Amino acid sequence: MDPNAGKKNMFNKLSKEQCVALLEKETFKRVTVSFYKYILLANLLDLRDELYNKWNDLGVLGRIYLADEGINAQLSVPEHNWKDFIQNVNSFSFFKDTPFKIAVEDDGKSFFKLTIKIRKQIVSDGLSIEDYDVTNVGKHLSAKQWNESINNGATVVDMRNHYESEIGKFKDAICPDVETFKEELPVVKDLLKGKEKEEVLLYCTGGIRCEKTSAYLKHYGFENVSQLHGGIIDYVRQLNKDESLENKFEGKNFVFDERRGERISDDVISSCHQCDDPCDTHVNCKNENCNLLFLQCLSCQEKHKNCCSVECIEVINLSKEERLKLRKGIENKKMYHSHSKVTLNLRE
Repeated sequence: MDPNAGKKNMFNKLSKEQCVALLEKETFKRVTVSFYKYILLANLLDLRDELYNKWNDLGVLGRIYLADEGINAQLSVPEHNWKDFIQNVNSFSFFKDTPFKIAVEDDGKSFFKLTIKIRKQIVSDGLSIEDYDVTNVGKHLSAKQWNESINNGATVVDMRNHYESEIGKFKDAICPDVETFKEELPVVKDLLKGKEKEEVLLYCTGGIRCEKTSAYLKHYGFENVSQLHGGIIDYVRQLNKDESLENKFEGKNFVFDERRGERISDDVISSCHQCDDPCDTHVNCKNENCNLLFLQCLSCQEKHKNCCSVECIEVINLSKEERLKLRKGIENKKMYHSHSKVTLNLRE
């Protein structure tokens, strides 16, 4: 049985285009917020339905994952319903007083529909219960404490995927060349070999991946593990509240919504994957069969028709019927590149 097959219509049946059109007509502001909590949950189907009904009534948009181990949510809430939303979240004893991370840059178009899905884990990590104890996690550091630890020579590790860290990171951070959190955990453990007694600092977007990583590293003998409280999002919020704090983050913070990034500093630390000019704008390849997320400057977007390769340019030049045919059949289901850096295969 599909756990996401609801007893009612617990999903939005409109197309993306229809949802975006409705969003464009809105005359009010939205608040983009994320939060997570590791806590044992039961009756997930009923909880999913209850959350969907209430949040849909409040006009909430976003992507929420529920699992036996907790909740992971990225949302866009109408500003005029913000207090009602907070009140609703706190009405559940297991979610009460959960810290919220408010977006740094927010044009109100971070999400275009509401989806709440039941997963095995709120973040896929591939770990067994013997690999960590989530009750034994690292210290949570404020922005000030984080900066002080960096100044004192601590080892900084980026717990995000490489396509996130390529557009923004803390200076001199270790940035594993991986595409998934599941792949990253053992890689980080190996990279830190010999530093079991040294101070290790972990950071990610909002803190959720670091929570599991700190427990994992402590389980494997790392004695002095700390994580950035609230992740990059809350780090910037603290910087904005205290102008005396130095910003040690360079570039953009990658976000998993329609914005794809929030600018934290003026530094552009990455380059277009096709011409190598400075660029930190992620786009999706226009070929629906590919949909590769990659860096492409405005000039290359125009020159290469928003595509990542010659093969994809050829596909988008086909008729709609021909493109649909290409998407049918098991052999065509994975007609895309990995997230690794691409080079446009220009022909002689």
